[in-house]
Amino acid sequence: MEPVQDTYRPPLEYVKGVPLIKYFAEALGPLESFQAWPDDVLISTYPKSGTTWVSEILDLIYQGGDLQKCQRAPIYVRVPFLEFKMPGCPTGFELLEDTPAPRLLKTHLPLALLPQTLLDQKVKVVYVARNAKDVAVSFYHFYRMAKVHPDPGTWDSFLEDFMAGEVSYGSWYQHVQEWWELRHTHPVLYLFYEDMKENPKREIQKILEFVGRSLPEETVEDIVQHTSFQEMKNNAMTNYRTLPSDLLDHSISAFMRKGITGDWKSTFTVAQNERFEAYYAEKMAGCNLHFRSEL
Repeated sequence: MEPVQDTYRPPLEYVKGVPLIKYFAEALGPLESFQAWPDDVLISTYPKSGTTWVSEILDLIYQGGDLQKCQRAPIYVRVPFLEFKMPGCPTGFELLEDTPAPRLLKTHLPLALLPQTLLDQKVKVVYVARNAKDVAVSFYHFYRMAKVHPDPGTWDSFLEDFMAGEVSYGSWYQHVQEWWELRHTHPVLYLFYEDMKENPKREIQKILEFVGRSLPEETVEDIVQHTSFQEMKNNAMTNYRTLPSDLLDHSISAFMRKGITGDWKSTFTVAQNERFEAYYAEKMAGCNLHFRSEL
């Protein structure tokens, strides 16, 4: 492991105008030689939108619902994270090279930074979008515990950075809209976190159909149970406690914190909410994407 002062809280680096975690920006060069396979499936989200949840669901689907097989390795090994790079850990690209087909991959990259091979190969994409207010709160706590991010400062200043797209991966507004538009030219299953909370079985059935798989109803019920928030929070293969604690400090905040819809109401002030709503209306004007910020 590198010395602490060299590793933690580096400033974001901009790639094609997109701010990224320093190490992730460094991973993009090697990714240019990545070759997608037509039977790959890409899980894409803006951070803190249910990525690990959908990754576990898809791995269970691919393993025929066999819970034991899904204990074979941590989720970031079973579903390699394309742009992942952290000191002392194998990169996502390195993990991918050891992953047999059919592969599940994960990314948070906006389209401007996505390896072109994924689009050229028409790789199926499962995209998950979550309402912006809950994402902002969850991302703030993630910044606090994941020390590869810059220091988030106060909640008030972080919210301003989030609204301006000056956080890792840039603008939430642009991310959710451009992947929404991609549906017109590319095989994208666009899911909403809130729908998954409301009726996980229904959304899992959509995923099964999209990836061309079928499972007995009782197996689907088992997947619903195994991928509940509490189960995953207690599962060492999904809760990210296997990464070094000096990179992800769970004593500050758990990687899997609450997993609910509407938690923003415990954090936003009335004034912040009014300002956010006005800015949101401006940034999402003309877009037919609709989110629920409470259930």
